[in-house]
Amino acid sequence: MYTILDNMGKKTTPQTPSLVTLLRELGENIGLARRRRRLSATMLAERAGMTRMTLSAIERGEPTVSIGAYANVLFSLGLEHDLSLIARDDEFGRKLQDSGLLSPRKGKSSL
Repeated sequence: MYTILDNMGKKTTPQTPSLVTLLRELGENIGLARRRRRLSATMLAERAGMTRMTLSAIERGEPTVSIGAYANVLFSLGLEHDLSLIARDDEFGRKLQDSGLLSPRKGKSSL
């Protein structure tokens, strides 16, 4: 994959359509959680230690926002434990491990 420069001049890689969809859904879920709690965007941005523009980018599911910023917003909404669910059930990785394709040494792969 090639790299491109985003509007802030940082290097980034283009996102696949399925990843774009997932990030948009995440942003939408965060926006819904904020509105359910009846928090204004300005109030949540302040609690999460970011600008209103960054929160807006998160709620749009922008891939250029750091995972730390997403984590701060989730924490501010009381949803930080959702982060522990990410990649928890690595079904494919477990199948590879069980089939012997992965080295038994931790962190070493024979792929």
